[in-house]
Amino acid sequence: VQLQASGGGLVQAGDSLRLSCVVPGRTFSNYGISWFRQTPGKDREFVAGINRSAVRKYYADSVQGRFTISRDRDRNTVYLQMNALKPEDTAVYYCAVSRGTGVTMSPREYYFWGQGTQVTVSS
Repeated sequence: VQLQASGGGLVQAGDSLRLSCVVPGRTFSNYGISWFRQTPGKDREFVAGINRSAVRKYYADSVQGRFTISRDRDRNTVYLQMNALKPEDTAVYYCAVSRGTGVTMSPREYYFWGQGTQVTVSS
């Protein structure tokens, strides 16, 4: 299963970006999907997740109130709207498909990963 992540870029602190992750149809419909991020030398970090039905959404404390995750069934796409970006949000962002209908914070519980999209926030 190939996930296509896009939308990263270079922005200034306070700006917004929207990341997109296109997921093949059946996979999109049956599983929870999350966004993670990673910086050099650090472990992959959970950012936000959304369950299969889109009823439940989860956020890391560091992004709560600034980031919003959503899913569009017509487009088989999961979005991560990122507002009020900070330099510490700089990372490569990955979307990932969970092993179940919900989501967890552990990268080990995810089957498939996108290729990553770079987000750089300058101060």
